[in-house]
Amino acid sequence: MNVLIWNEYRHEKENPAVSDIYPEGIHGALADFLKKDGHTVTTATLDEEEHGLKKEVLDQTDVLVWWGHKAHEEVTEEAAERVKQRVLDGMGLVVLHSAHFSKVFRKLMGTGCDLKWREADDRERIWNVDPTHPIAEGIGQYFEIEKEEMYGEHFDIPAPDELIFLSWFEGGEVFRSGATFKRGNGKIFYFRPGHETYPTYYHEDVQTVIRNGVRWAQNTNGPKHQYGNAAPIERISKK
Repeated sequence: MNVLIWNEYRHEKENPAVSDIYPEGIHGALADFLKKDGHTVTTATLDEEEHGLKKEVLDQTDVLVWWGHKAHEEVTEEAAERVKQRVLDGMGLVVLHSAHFSKVFRKLMGTGCDLKWREADDRERIWNVDPTHPIAEGIGQYFEIEKEEMYGEHFDIPAPDELIFLSWFEGGEVFRSGATFKRGNGKIFYFRPGHETYPTYYHEDVQTVIRNGVRWAQNTNGPKHQYGNAAPIERISKK
């Protein structure tokens, strides 16, 4: 499977506290454990030509993993539309943490995708509410992250096709933290954890969920829907 990891790669360059945690960038940390599953993993970042999202790159991508935070509006409309169309055509998309505000995710959801947030070292307990789902494979009833940014409801997204994880935070909030959607021929998985100032992407259970999500999002290469004027399959009798 060809996996492309896209990251803004701004926090790591500008904030030593982030680069100390992710010296090779968040994209590098994600690539390290996804490569262990035998995938062909490449990375792209915001400041590359066309953000590293050229048509020929996306055409060869089975699943795109997206992390963004402070520079959503710097992604060009052209690039965002190109990614959206590839998802509709069948490319899988795994959206992480603050990428809920990315142009790509908002275009595919059709809503504002806003939420409550707080940076206060909340403990996060992530409940597995769909234990038979393939994305939940290897995950117990719940797992905990000692320190994370809080996200709270209401999360302004359409009703998910499937809700797999539900988060509780030490300050009392809850959040739909693992949800799937289908758009056109593409499958989308949103997974909440991953604020840049915490070492969340080294957490074993977080890695397991992302690895499962990438496998789930891959297109099964089934027949694509045909649209427009269609010739009849059977003979139509005169009436």
